[in-house]
Amino acid sequence: MKLYLQILMTAILTGNFVLCKFLGICPFLGVSKKLNTAVGMSAAVVFVMALATAVTYPINTFLVAKELDYLQTIVFILVIAALVQLVEIILKKFMPPLYNALGIYLPLITTNCAVLGVVLLNITENYSFAQSMCNSVGAGLGFMLAMVIFSGVRSRLEGCDIPKFLQGLPIVLIAASIVSVSFMGFTGIVEGILGL
Repeated sequence: MKLYLQILMTAILTGNFVLCKFLGICPFLGVSKKLNTAVGMSAAVVFVMALATAVTYPINTFLVAKELDYLQTIVFILVIAALVQLVEIILKKFMPPLYNALGIYLPLITTNCAVLGVVLLNITENYSFAQSMCNSVGAGLGFMLAMVIFSGVRSRLEGCDIPKFLQGLPIVLIAASIVSVSFMGFTGIVEGILGL
């Protein structure tokens, strides 16, 4: 149980895909302007990450058994693209306002390197299926945490008097770097909690 807690806490805090590994920056910067779109996008990413892991884990086992592991990345991208299409169809049918709010960023989950990154990390770390699922859900929750925190930061930035030369993308990147640095402080906390 301690191992699963360690994997989960690492994926959420100290190994956060957005703020520590810098994967998934495109939706992080593009969709974090409003809290509801940030949460909606994050929920879609959590779902796709978990489902992609559940589908790709047995596929990878089959590819390795057949000595076709060189096809790994191509197959994983195709699986992720199919899953994103499924999410897009579901959102369009059942949640049209969220679908419209996410706009172009929803199909970009297909090319979101965080989704592919979590699937490949599970293989690199030699995680079992349960450990892979735990890591994927943790990575998705970490993505959501980063999006929600940064959404709050960006809403505060709108009310600030920012010098003209920093307005727009420059101040957003500065704020993102400060939030990223703050997550490095979790390293000692996680290690202390887990007794590492």
